[in-house]
Amino acid sequence: MAFDPITAILDVGGKLIDKLLPDPEAKMKAKIELEKMAQDGELTELQTRMSAILAEAQSADPWTSRARPSFLYVMYAMILASIPMGVVSAFKPEMATAIAAGMQSWLSSVPAELWTVFGIGYTGYTVARSAWDKKNPK
Repeated sequence: MAFDPITAILDVGGKLIDKLLPDPEAKMKAKIELEKMAQDGELTELQTRMSAILAEAQSADPWTSRARPSFLYVMYAMILASIPMGVVSAFKPEMATAIAAGMQSWLSSVPAELWTVFGIGYTGYTVARSAWDKKNPK
């Protein structure tokens, strides 16, 4: 079963309308407008983006299909590298201080924009995985 982004957006939009609009008539008008947007093709851009992401994920090329998860693994490794520092600092505080200074220099060389991209990418990846898991239970 293929993931249809238009159906997903209509589903989420319908749920938001149900929660945000108390008046049944206003709910109906908003849902009709959402359907019109889908029919008029205003959601085509989003569908194009989603199809590109899905094509990337389904690619036979491991460099293409694993790019996003690999980026997350690298970021996890960077974050998890801080755990052994606690052990080192317990036995050799001066070594831990030197390592921390080196790590701080290394991490501060990463542009802030890259950290932002990581945060946005991680959030998007998590939301997409959650939506996929709900749509395709095992």
